[in-house]
Amino acid sequence: MSISYSEKIPNNVNLANERTLQRALEHWQPHFLQWWHEMGPTDFEKADVYLRTATSVDADGWAQYGAVKMPDYRWGIFLADPVADRSIGFGDAMGTPVWQQVPGEYRSTLRRLIVTQGDTEPASVEQQRLLGHTCPSLYDLRNLFQINVEEGRHLWAMVYLLHAYFGRDGREEAEELLARHSGDADKPRILSTFNEPITDWLSLYCFTYFTDRDGKYQLKSLAESAFDPLSRTCRFMLTEEAHHMFVGETGIGRVIKRTLEVMKELGTDEPAALRAHGAVDLPLLQKYLNFWCSSSLDLFGSEISSNAASNFANGLKGRPDELQYEDHVLREATFAMQTPDGRGGGQTEQVPMLNALNEVMRASYLKDCEIGLKRWNRAIERAGHALRLTLPSPHFRRSIGAWVNQPVTPEGRTVSAEEYAKRIGEWIPTEADKAFVRSLMQKVVEPGNMAAWIAPPDRGINNQPLDYQYVRLQ
Repeated sequence: MSISYSEKIPNNVNLANERTLQRALEHWQPHFLQWWHEMGPTDFEKADVYLRTATSVDADGWAQYGAVKMPDYRWGIFLADPVADRSIGFGDAMGTPVWQQVPGEYRSTLRRLIVTQGDTEPASVEQQRLLGHTCPSLYDLRNLFQINVEEGRHLWAMVYLLHAYFGRDGREEAEELLARHSGDADKPRILSTFNEPITDWLSLYCFTYFTDRDGKYQLKSLAESAFDPLSRTCRFMLTEEAHHMFVGETGIGRVIKRTLEVMKELGTDEPAALRAHGAVDLPLLQKYLNFWCSSSLDLFGSEISSNAASNFANGLKGRPDELQYEDHVLREATFAMQTPDGRGGGQTEQVPMLNALNEVMRASYLKDCEIGLKRWNRAIERAGHALRLTLPSPHFRRSIGAWVNQPVTPEGRTVSAEEYAKRIGEWIPTEADKAFVRSLMQKVVEPGNMAAWIAPPDRGINNQPLDYQYVRLQ
């Protein structure tokens, strides 16, 4: 399906034939641009950035690259092509035709799902808005801005659904998506992870590795939805989301590569020596992995959830890659759930699979996270070092669900509350750790140059050389 860039709002949904909807979105558009001007990477509005822009929703050749000033980026509304004769793939109505309109009985729930997903998109832009001032290279600066403009487009995707299918309530929710702000004391973002400050690039790489991966899983779940416009919207969003996780995985990999180089130069893995030479020691990196992974795990919700059960049974939200499973109804299935036993340990209880779907998805997510860790650990092993990076226990530092406020270590061991409080600084970054990392954040904008704490990438963007001027600063 082709994308029309001749219209005020680029789209492939025949917006010109929906005049009322078009006028409503054109009314929202200046509010979005004002939000971008106030809450986006505003100090770089005059920069020419080597960005990719979607030109179709086909898997092959779907984007073009070129220099764009971010306020001039053509944000638009793009849905993946419809699947002919698509039927509902899970739940009690499995096998019946998907919906092109919102069923009245599911209107409130679907709106909540769309608003919650939509709220994360501008939130991450707000979290990252000042990082350009400490970029380790033009390559990284460009990648940051690519992520930012795509999160802005993902916001447009959700706002289109709200305007097109939810009437006045949807229009009001679209306005609220611009009224809430990350970390705002009075009107914060809906999910706590998206109120966490991101003040350094190590946090950005962890955020894009862990939190954007949660975004991938949420989008995959919604892409299974019986509400076909939501499914089609999320399927195309996933095409863009892959780059965000690539930035995280390769960014962390480059930090490790540079640290290993410094370890070899100094002949030591002593953290103090490495920090004195401006490198991120691996135990410090482990703390950042613990923090951002545990923060992202909460985004999946409580282990036992009646909402997850209802959403699945009613066809609103499936499991990622639903086709890989044999049972798509789950009325008789059970799940072995680990829960606290009330005596400082854990126990296994059988719960209905429908109620355990958040935990099923969380376990699948952690398995996916292991892929990057294996690559990073192979690099550490090849360099001759014994340390291995790990993911924290899914019970560590939880602020929602059965394990909320349980004193569980990253290794999964329950300790006393006193020991936990005493040792938490061993497991997640302390203020001193954060201050050290921030001290490394020195802006590097000469083409081809890199900050001393990170290695260059293996290749440039879109076959460009590493010393290409990916951002022309004004």
